[in-house]
Amino acid sequence: MNTDINETQESTGTTQAQAPKKKGGAGHIIFAVLAACCLVASLGLNIYQAAVSDRKSANFIDYMLERIAEEEKKENEYIEDGFKVGGEYEIRSTTHISDAYKSGDDSQLSEEDKETLKMAKEVLDEVVEDGMSDYEKEEAVYKWMVKNIGHGRGGVISRPGMDRSAFTPHDVLISKGAVCVGYATTFRLFMNMLGMDCRIVHNEYHSWDLVKLEDGWYHVDIYSDAHGVLYGNFNMTDQTARNGHNWDESALPEAKSVKYSPAVQNAVEVDGLMDIPAAMLEALDGKSTTLFYKFKQPLSDEDMGKADFLVNILDTVLSGGMLEDGGSYYFGAAWYPSDREDDYILGLLLESRDSEEETGIDMDSPEAKEIIKQVAEVFGLDPAMLGGDPEGGDRPIDDIIGGTEAVPTQTVVEADGTVVTTWDGGGSVELR
Repeated sequence: MNTDINETQESTGTTQAQAPKKKGGAGHIIFAVLAACCLVASLGLNIYQAAVSDRKSANFIDYMLERIAEEEKKENEYIEDGFKVGGEYEIRSTTHISDAYKSGDDSQLSEEDKETLKMAKEVLDEVVEDGMSDYEKEEAVYKWMVKNIGHGRGGVISRPGMDRSAFTPHDVLISKGAVCVGYATTFRLFMNMLGMDCRIVHNEYHSWDLVKLEDGWYHVDIYSDAHGVLYGNFNMTDQTARNGHNWDESALPEAKSVKYSPAVQNAVEVDGLMDIPAAMLEALDGKSTTLFYKFKQPLSDEDMGKADFLVNILDTVLSGGMLEDGGSYYFGAAWYPSDREDDYILGLLLESRDSEEETGIDMDSPEAKEIIKQVAEVFGLDPAMLGGDPEGGDRPIDDIIGGTEAVPTQTVVEADGTVVTTWDGGGSVELR
């Protein structure tokens, strides 16, 4: 996993960023207005003088009220473009690029911006089809970015040219790597090119997007999903986003729509909690995924407690490598608002510990089998220790090299931890 500054906010409980306060502020101005009014009211003036003073006082009060309104506007102003996340990664405007795309005139763009536009247009030409709704376009761009930007983690080396500190759309699209600001600004560029409103949400240490669809606003954190599971942070409500995100909610539109939430779009209906284990097992395919389950009847408070216990047990099974196929997952769960009032959908977030997404190659492909075969031969290992047998069955390396057709008949774990596999013909292999 990446360890740059953009990830730290999720685990450190960072408080939401506040707009800088102006010295003096509205309170000082109000005091000045009141003081002026009291002064005028206390003067013993003749009728003419009083009329003049009243007029001047009224003008002065109007002026001060305008100042108050201006100061309040400044205090509540949300800084998007120009803000530096982590004090380093600047959110930069791309409006001129999206405007050039929509107008077809890039003559006013710099050479770098022209290159950015060209790369972004190629992506849209690849993933966006005629007749797509705004939601379908948004989802297509999101999936492309999750798959292609900063892909690979753990022990996977960075490919030449990949810049995981990239924070501008130009550098992101060239290097295919990015910090959170890079994901957020690039996604906003795509949305703006498609004619959709999109804002960048941020605190001091993290940034993501707020996109407007036909029924309202949704949070989208592609950075987190590119380093986690698909749809885990896609089209969230404010309620969902608060679990792991902090921001100045007073400065941005409210996100409460659920129509295009992945939980609502993809939830599988089950009768009750006890149906989830079987449904989940059927859906597992060895890859990172998010599964959503809705219930025929809203769950009671007692059911919610049972759900917590069920999730803990599932975590033990899935993270402990207890599955029949030996698969193991990082496991998480969350409640998502339903499209039914006072009802929730259970989301199970599964990140495979051993998937093709981690290595960029399918473990069942001929290329993977050949790599396993060669490494096993060099080190004298059973290919089963490396994730499988390049010839289609887990058998001793000598049999693989010799081209025999040995078949395993029994595997026993002895008291000292030695794993002994017996093969037809009486042979055996010991693994420690």
